Amino acid sequence: MKAIVLGLVLATMATASSAAENTLTAAEKRAGWKLLFDGRSTAGWRGFKAPAPDPGWTAKDGVLSPDPKTSKDIMTRETFGDFELAFDWKISPKGNSGVMFRVTEDGGETYHSGPEYQVLDNSRGEPPKQRAGALYDLYEPATDATRPVGEFNQGRIVVRGGKVEHWLNGQKVVAYDMDSAEFTARVAASKFRAWPPFARSRSGHIALQNHGDPVWYRNIKIRPLK
Repeated sequence: MKAIVLGLVLATMATASSAAENTLTAAEKRAGWKLLFDGRSTAGWRGFKAPAPDPGWTAKDGVLSPDPKTSKDIMTRETFGDFELAFDWKISPKGNSGVMFRVTEDGGETYHSGPEYQVLDNSRGEPPKQRAGALYDLYEPATDATRPVGEFNQGRIVVRGGKVEHWLNGQKVVAYDMDSAEFTARVAASKFRAWPPFARSRSGHIALQNHGDPVWYRNIKIRPLK
């Protein structure tokens, strides 16, 4: 019996590991997951306060990436409230980027409204609250779970009401409650106090940031939560 169970586990692992990039498994489809990136185009995305995505963002070899010198941020056409977002990211040496959620167009930039999951090469030496997996400038990750630069990392953001979790390579590295007094105090002590829309909306776009460094995203998928 143990041999049979082990065989089933190994078979499942082999199937998962051989799944094509930027696709959904039958189980994911049943669970309500939806692809945000098809691996071939920027369909489903647009610019911040723009009807079309910045032309610097291109889909090539199954990854979505910006022109570091010219691209503006890109965001989903759809908006999402409570959700589970999964994405793979790879950053360049000393590079910086981020994934924002519940982004509205009330401010002048995506991060004026959308909290940011930090994407970073930690060797840049940024402060703890600005390292990979952090809620940028507000909550530091519990551990450095990043893989070596040049390898893809698995990011995950889970949002239920005001409660948010950041995951990195299978480890929960940050948890916070946007409705809490602690969160409000941290925002008030940060640069985000200058932007009233920050973290206020219960629904918004998912945005990918161009911070001027090469960065690559793939396997971007989302599952609305009830």
